[in-house]
Amino acid sequence: MERPTFIVVDQASIHTSNAILDKLEEWKERGLTIFELPTYSPQLNLIEILWRFIKYTWLEIDAYSSWQSLVSSVEKILKEFGDNYVINFA
Repeated sequence: MERPTFIVVDQASIHTSNAILDKLEEWKERGLTIFELPTYSPQLNLIEILWRFIKYTWLEIDAYSSWQSLVSSVEKILKEFGDNYVINFA
């Protein structure tokens, strides 16, 4: 490798297998770094953040009265996301 390289992996069994673990030192010497995500990291997955806002902040309780009501409510939120529904990280 011509420059340092990073690979981000989750905790799937293939990523934590002995075959991978046996290669880590060799890869490190060659400039390849494996960055392991925590076992469960919803804060790193944008859809998890969005769904948490939909589920706990924006979705009204009566949206659960029927399947169609739930679908309609979620569709409305998604269509208006960015205008009427905003996530402020500040």
